[in-house]
Amino acid sequence: MLAITNAKIFDGTGKKYENANLLIQDGKIQRLGEDLEIGEEYTVIDAAGKIVTPGLIDVHTHLGVHEEGVGKEGQDFNETSAAATAQVRAIDGINPMEKGFEDARRFGITTVQVMPGSANVIGGEMIVLKTAGQIIDDMVIRNPSGLKAATGENPKRFHGGKGIMPTTRMGVAAILREKFIEAQSYIENRKAGKADRKLELENIAKVLNKEIPLRVHAHRADDIITILRLKREFGFDLTIEHCTEGHLIAPFIAKHDVRVSVGPTMSSRSKVELADKGWHTLPALAEEGIAFSLTTDHPVVGIEHLMTSAILAVKNGLSEEQALEAITINAARHLGVEDRVGSLEPGKDADFVIWSGDPFDLRSSVEETYINGERV
Repeated sequence: MLAITNAKIFDGTGKKYENANLLIQDGKIQRLGEDLEIGEEYTVIDAAGKIVTPGLIDVHTHLGVHEEGVGKEGQDFNETSAAATAQVRAIDGINPMEKGFEDARRFGITTVQVMPGSANVIGGEMIVLKTAGQIIDDMVIRNPSGLKAATGENPKRFHGGKGIMPTTRMGVAAILREKFIEAQSYIENRKAGKADRKLELENIAKVLNKEIPLRVHAHRADDIITILRLKREFGFDLTIEHCTEGHLIAPFIAKHDVRVSVGPTMSSRSKVELADKGWHTLPALAEEGIAFSLTTDHPVVGIEHLMTSAILAVKNGLSEEQALEAITINAARHLGVEDRVGSLEPGKDADFVIWSGDPFDLRSSVEETYINGERV
């Protein structure tokens, strides 16, 4: 049993405690508040002068499937042998010993979603996991957590460059429609006992059955509109990943009951889809009541800069509460794991960070990171 005492605590839901205690039992948060009685059975850590927050969450990464410092051998995030590879699963390509996981822990990130890359129209299944461990299966929070899809220049370049479909945005949308129609028929035929198992269509069927969302790489406004059109056609749950030009169509997005991840805004404008990239997207989404999270898209921007991104978001118009929620409780909701992580509430996993000072001061550092009540 563990007690963090005398700390200023941000619980991730907008509440702040000036001089509070956080009690941990069996890897879960037991109680949080001021003037709590602490028995002799607790190991006490005095955090006077420190700030405690929930463990941070990056909703969109390629951690462990794109190994840093390895080269081609460590690039297991795009199965580019076909334009649609719904049958692949990120869990089978993650190396938990990869250096990025250590960086994540050192900078207070305790939960991540790992997904295939954006070279394919359909890239495969993704997973949500803790950032500490050696056995991926023991680190899992949600698997699968979604099916990756991508619009725009990436699938056009990877496959159109080979002279095969898709060579256009029309082709990207057509492949998605074809695969969803094929999966609809597969669902009916399986129910009738007329079809053998086919992993690709099984995984797409999970989206059509609303077991998991489709999470779609979409930067440009026209690509965002296309994927919202497909959502209306097929009725699946959707998150928009990147949403770079979301500020241009924020009222339209708000009509569709979707969550979005924004980023990596710290990156350069490396392609046409990023021409209007900037921090102005976030306040525009907030004004329309659209639920958003922040992401580094590691390794596009190093995962150690998740909090840096939140600081820059505040500098450019978000409140500190909005920015913190975008990497804690809103991020957990984006991933569908808010029952376990994202805020410091009784019964949730004891994932938290002790900071040397205000986390929104770039000079502050992470002193200790805890996952499931264990210092990592």
